[in-house]
Amino acid sequence: MPKTRSKRQSGQFVVPGAPLGVIEEFTSGNGTYVEQGRIYAKISGRTLLDLQNKTVSIFPLVHGARVPKVGSIVTGQVLNLQNKTAVIRIFEIGKEQLSGVFSGLLYISDVSRSYVDSIHDACKPGDIVRAKVISEKNRIFHLSTADKNLGVLYALCSQCGHVLQQKRYKVSCPNCGNLEKRQIAIEYGKACV
Repeated sequence: MPKTRSKRQSGQFVVPGAPLGVIEEFTSGNGTYVEQGRIYAKISGRTLLDLQNKTVSIFPLVHGARVPKVGSIVTGQVLNLQNKTAVIRIFEIGKEQLSGVFSGLLYISDVSRSYVDSIHDACKPGDIVRAKVISEKNRIFHLSTADKNLGVLYALCSQCGHVLQQKRYKVSCPNCGNLEKRQIAIEYGKACV
């Protein structure tokens, strides 16, 4: 009977979500994540199995492909608001545009260091927001704007659609006079698209 080669070897091409092993046999390395004791590929690339150190990682085939990580400062657009969360489409890490699509969640408890009554007082759909990735739990990027350089960078009036201008801790519409609340960043209106 001919010997069969192990299915797990370095150099195999994998896509995000491909199973790579279990935590009892390997440690999760770069480009991987763990879910329910199993290790999966986070990015497309070639597998790297370090049998001496019992580590599995992924070597990306596309150099420069960026994925948000815990601690990354990201910029995105608020897609929608739910009860106590905002869904944000991330399009930039630091100053680099992303080619892929990533989404993040901003919980009301992570909006500000002080109490915020409603997520609607922090941001609205269409706002451009700068946030920090504070967690990747369950493959979801959890975000925070609880710092003076984080928060809304650009917003439109909810009534007439004009660009809102900063007035102290609120923003107002120069067209219709509407006054709205936002968790604004220190660079509101300056560091925008």
